[in-house]
Amino acid sequence: MDTTALAEPFLRAQLESLGLAVEYVRAEGDTLYRRSEDGGELPVLDLVGGFGATILGHNHPDLTALARELLAAQVPVHAQFSLHPYAETVARRLNDILRRETGDPGPYHAVFANSGAEAIEAAVKHAELDRGLKAAELLARIDASLAVARQAAREGARLSETAQRLAGGGDFEALAAALGAANRARVEEPPVLLALTGGFHGKLVGSVQLTHNPAVREPFRGLATPCRFVPAEDPAALAAAVAAERRTVLGLAVTAGVVDVVEHELPRLSALLLEPVQGEGGVRPLTAGYLREVQRICAEADCPIVVDEVQSGMGRTGSFLAGSAVGLRGDYYVLAKSLGGGVAKAAVMLVHHTRHRPEFELLHSSTFAKDAFSTLIAARTLDLLEADGGALYRRAAERGERILARLAGVRDDFKDVVVDVRGRGLMIGLELRDQAESDSPVLRELSRAGVLGYAAAGYLLNRHALRVFPTASAATTLRIEPSVRITDTQIDQAESGLRALCAVLRAQDGERFLAR
Repeated sequence: MDTTALAEPFLRAQLESLGLAVEYVRAEGDTLYRRSEDGGELPVLDLVGGFGATILGHNHPDLTALARELLAAQVPVHAQFSLHPYAETVARRLNDILRRETGDPGPYHAVFANSGAEAIEAAVKHAELDRGLKAAELLARIDASLAVARQAAREGARLSETAQRLAGGGDFEALAAALGAANRARVEEPPVLLALTGGFHGKLVGSVQLTHNPAVREPFRGLATPCRFVPAEDPAALAAAVAAERRTVLGLAVTAGVVDVVEHELPRLSALLLEPVQGEGGVRPLTAGYLREVQRICAEADCPIVVDEVQSGMGRTGSFLAGSAVGLRGDYYVLAKSLGGGVAKAAVMLVHHTRHRPEFELLHSSTFAKDAFSTLIAARTLDLLEADGGALYRRAAERGERILARLAGVRDDFKDVVVDVRGRGLMIGLELRDQAESDSPVLRELSRAGVLGYAAAGYLLNRHALRVFPTASAATTLRIEPSVRITDTQIDQAESGLRALCAVLRAQDGERFLAR
């Protein structure tokens, strides 16, 4: 029998080379159980947390019990184009939470999805629909002004000097033709999407254009509208980018028997996307001062802000929304990962009522989104997060502070190995120093190949039963994203393993680093 791997064989080979090719057979809380060589189970402390999807831990008992009940009750998974009262329940609960955390009375309308990347694309599609409709409405007003001016010209109105120059010295019809040509050239320019350097918003055809990491974006740059990236924490750069993309279109106005040319701002910016805490960019929280400037600049340009809370939201940083803790208000919010409680695949895009376009609900759909199973799991997840006055948010903050304090101690004791420890709540990154100039050929080669962080994950897994991974776009930053259920004993285990890792790197011991 041919045993050649067929399911992502290249990835499997990479996992094997890094010591990460293990099979997990069971999960509970912050523990994954890997299959041992004799067929038994070996516990592993999971600090990856489904890349932020398990804020409640693996297989939370309330959620698994509900899942069994729903399957036993034969709730419909496929009942598209019908009423979904459970989706309305989730939408209302989310609005209550957003109102409390942001102070914005809303409401926000909900469009459901299956994954974060899909919900991001729904937000971008909606923002572009809104921009396009606003542009069409503006052009319709310009056409109406043209008709009024044409009639005035027939009745003897003269052209202003500006209008005469545009017409090339011709009559009104020459003016109308020149104005139409100028407007067509500007309207036909592609829309502009803005995002921040270091940002990650998915890997689908559209969302990968919004992900800053060139390694995952560049191979697909020809498939969709490219994004303009601006440096994070640099409001002047954002203001300059917005100004550079400004376009106007021309209309006509008649005043005191004179036909004159007037400029109108053309909606060109579809949206700015940002993560309040950049996850795959190395776990980097954006500052409140910077976000205040972002909101001011975007408001002046009528550029909607899409707040990507896929990884940082759902209480992971100590509040339901990471952005609310720093005063950020979005026109759109995107939630996923932990929305399904670590059990179901669920995501949602929320759009503020002032930008909502009802027709979008007929233009965008998904076969599996908004089904009874995943949406009811999401509703129960929100109940658990909100219980006891949001006790789990407070626990996320407390557990995060404890872990950060421990990791700060590791950093202080190994300053030659650790660059920084940063994060908020249970979204934490520990950045290792680059080893490209290491005395160890092994460490030097791993670092130059860009896989030092993955090799470190292999060491921690096999030597200390710790599961970590580097962030996707900052491969020397190890992510620490456990659930709110992590215990003091498990925190001790994590610190001990990370100290051992740092000791091996300090000793430049490549052989021990790769020992399995």
